[in-house]
Amino acid sequence: MRKHHSARLCETKVENFGVRVGELEIFSDVNFTLQCGELTALIGPNGAGKSTLLKSILGEVSHTGELNYFDAKGKHLRPIIGYVPQTLKFDATSPTSVLDLFMACLTWKPVWLCSADSVRARVAKNLRRVQAEYLIDRRLGALSGGELQRVLLALALEPLPDLLLLDEPVSGVDKVGMEIFYELAAKLCADEDMAILLISHDLEMVKKYADQVILLNKRVLRRGTVDEVFKSVEMQNLFFSI
Repeated sequence: MRKHHSARLCETKVENFGVRVGELEIFSDVNFTLQCGELTALIGPNGAGKSTLLKSILGEVSHTGELNYFDAKGKHLRPIIGYVPQTLKFDATSPTSVLDLFMACLTWKPVWLCSADSVRARVAKNLRRVQAEYLIDRRLGALSGGELQRVLLALALEPLPDLLLLDEPVSGVDKVGMEIFYELAAKLCADEDMAILLISHDLEMVKKYADQVILLNKRVLRRGTVDEVFKSVEMQNLFFSI
């Protein structure tokens, strides 16, 4: 049994969430709870509203409903939220290194005015969490898709979040890179007792690594354990019907 730390986020409650853009309803009446120490997979067809839901949790998209965070004692908490997008758009010919990227994100000063030595140990520590410390001086354009996503994951861990949102983080990554990423996410849940909400289209990886699953298609069709969701009528109709 995992020990929950009272100073850390222990529960995230999404209640009656809805997003509408003009006359178009993206999703409505979305309710679920995320527990610390668990990896929850958010699955559903294209256009189901998955990425919009993550952005609404981040506060980037206006929504109806309430979002509440509680620590292990039931006290309301203002959490630290980490986010990893599907990909990072940048000039692949740029000489920008992984260390440069971290420096740009971790300081308010222009990168060329910062001392790399002052943040190098901090960056190396976070890269070490995702088994990527060797990439610290690598040029961003020279990274594979899997390596880049691990770098973005390391960046999302500074500062260490209570809730980590992953928006299809291994889209376009090969099977080996995908397996490494999921293993890292599961290890972060166990080691750091954080809650992770991960959008995925790879059902085999979801079956292998998720603690809980939310099936979304404009609304929550089903939520529960992998077995409960994957064996449900809603799942069969949405993914496996001929």
